[in-house]
Amino acid sequence: MTTVLGLTGGIASGKSTVATMLRDLGIVIIDADVIAREVVEVGEDAYFKIIGAFGRTILHDDRTINRQKLGEVIFNNEQKRKVLNSIVHPAVREKMSRLKMEFIEKGEKIIVLDIPLLFESKQTHLVEKVILVYVDRDVQVKRLMQRNGLSVEEAEARINSQMPLTEKIPLADAVINNNGSIEETKEQLLAVLKQWELI
Repeated sequence: MTTVLGLTGGIASGKSTVATMLRDLGIVIIDADVIAREVVEVGEDAYFKIIGAFGRTILHDDRTINRQKLGEVIFNNEQKRKVLNSIVHPAVREKMSRLKMEFIEKGEKIIVLDIPLLFESKQTHLVEKVILVYVDRDVQVKRLMQRNGLSVEEAEARINSQMPLTEKIPLADAVINNNGSIEETKEQLLAVLKQWELI
């Protein structure tokens, strides 16, 4: 029997750190962000749909999508963000489902679907249990500013484009508080996996 877990969080919450810990335990991770980049590569269906919706000004000289330019368009315009999501999300879902079935057929014991917008995109039906990586808002802002070289306003705008982490807590089966050290985060993760009898 394969157990399918969902891993989610918010921008700069430390979800990738937890994903790496799971990977180090030999657990298969299907990463929505990686797949989201793959489905918009030159020549893919979603790539042509994005150009149709946003024009060629969002392309680099080599015809690849300029993620920064596209980000600037959508982060401050909810309507355009919805258009982009309506193109990318179905393509990502389809590829994730295909990979999930392949790993189940291979007999993997645990598969983790790493989906940042798991609740927002209403994809909890794809998983049996959800782990949420949580940080306080001020920590999130600070980490995002450091990581992406953003101003306070830019960091706030990106965080505001997502559902607040505090609202995700009651929706999750387990919450890992990532305000502390990496060791503390790992202890919490291992405790959750043991409690669910997965390790």
